[in-house]
Amino acid sequence: MKGDEVQVSDRLIAFLPNLRRFAISLCRSRDLADDLVQAACERALASQDRFEQGTRFDAWMFRILRNLWIDHVRRAKTAGPQQDIDETPDIAGSGGERDAEARLTLKSVAVAIDELPDDQREVLLLVCVEDLSYKEAAEILSIPIGTVMSRLSRARKNLADAAGINSGTDRSPEKGGNK
Repeated sequence: MKGDEVQVSDRLIAFLPNLRRFAISLCRSRDLADDLVQAACERALASQDRFEQGTRFDAWMFRILRNLWIDHVRRAKTAGPQQDIDETPDIAGSGGERDAEARLTLKSVAVAIDELPDDQREVLLLVCVEDLSYKEAAEILSIPIGTVMSRLSRARKNLADAAGINSGTDRSPEKGGNK
């Protein structure tokens, strides 16, 4: 660089008020304008070797700022509408505890289902997940309906035990329940 040429950083400092005015006119938001000006300055400093001495510095900076604004608008269109959370204090939300607990319970049930014997897991999935009737499950598995019912009963009991759920309706003869 020649000694009589003014550096981009020196020109940039003197040009900041003009750049900010242009940014505010583009986006109509002082906060966003400040962000755009900062990004434009960063880009100009990073690519100052591309600025050709003797050309208009203001046109170069305005073009950088405008391109950043166009990029911002395009990103905003693809991102969809956004709302500042501070402007909506009436939003009801959860602390996340229930969601976390539900995920843990679901994971433990999935593990318990995986640990069921194959015959019980098959019946459980066909009847409870695929919503097939006992008859349909029996036909698919080529077993009697009574076998479907007993396997399903054992699968449900094993899942309840694994999940720590006490059904309170134990019907085993040892416990004095019904047969």
